[in-house]
Amino acid sequence: MMIRKRDLTVNVAGVTFPNPVIAASGVYGFGENYTDLYPLGLMGGISCKGMTLEKRRGNIPPRVAETPAGMLNSVGLQNPGVDAFIGRHLPFLRDNGANIVIANIAGDTPEDYSEIARRLNATDVDMLEVNISCPNVKKGGAAWGVTTEGAATVTRAVRAVTSKPVMVKLTPNVTDVTEIARAVEAEGADAVSLINTLLGMRIDIRTKRPVLRRNVGGLSGPAIFPVALRMVWQVANAVKIDVVGMGGINSAEDAVEMMFAGAKAVQIGTAIISDPLSPLKIIGGLEHYMDVNGIKKISELTGKVEPY
Repeated sequence: MMIRKRDLTVNVAGVTFPNPVIAASGVYGFGENYTDLYPLGLMGGISCKGMTLEKRRGNIPPRVAETPAGMLNSVGLQNPGVDAFIGRHLPFLRDNGANIVIANIAGDTPEDYSEIARRLNATDVDMLEVNISCPNVKKGGAAWGVTTEGAATVTRAVRAVTSKPVMVKLTPNVTDVTEIARAVEAEGADAVSLINTLLGMRIDIRTKRPVLRRNVGGLSGPAIFPVALRMVWQVANAVKIDVVGMGGINSAEDAVEMMFAGAKAVQIGTAIISDPLSPLKIIGGLEHYMDVNGIKKISELTGKVEPY
């Protein structure tokens, strides 16, 4: 049996990924928990745990809860801080063969973002993912991502201090996500990634208490996929910069839909919690889809939806 030659490479913001499947920031940490399962080099890329200028302990538990077709989380950006990433986690990723390393950064102020970006500019990270969309912290986070002014301010601050490709992670908790996407594009973003979690809540009817200590949290998983797909399609038609899609992707078929909608690559998050091998299964499923449909380059899928 002859195996067709497939080209799974994709280019996002000038960075070439060996395949379009990226581990989303948060659930994958810094890759340490997965090296016993498979080589990190099998992933297209890794978006690291969101990092802040200083170490954060995160929110008080309970901060994770299962929901139908998804999960709620209010972890609160628990992380070791940017210097620990530079000194310990980034070398680990490189030593273990990670292809493309994306540093996800967050802050309380634009100055926080710019200082983190400045420190990372001297490292060999491949791309910055500017998180202006985390709903699980009291200040900063999503506050910068819900207005065009806030999104533009943070993007401008980061762009001024780094030569790295800048990808801005957008929140769905807005009236019109395309306005935010255009604002960060105008300030020099090279790409956008979307969506982050939708703000949600559950209540324990026995205790009358919210299931999360912070009352509300970010909803992720298959339940949000149709919303994510719609927003990716809207943004891809609103900006000229590259789009990376995420939000409830659970299969190769989901990934194909996301690319049809306009994404150049996809990020896998919650699916990894239920099945740590899900990214590899999605890569294999994409290869199968290419073979069945006679597709030589995976990049041919991007933007191929034909709306009515």
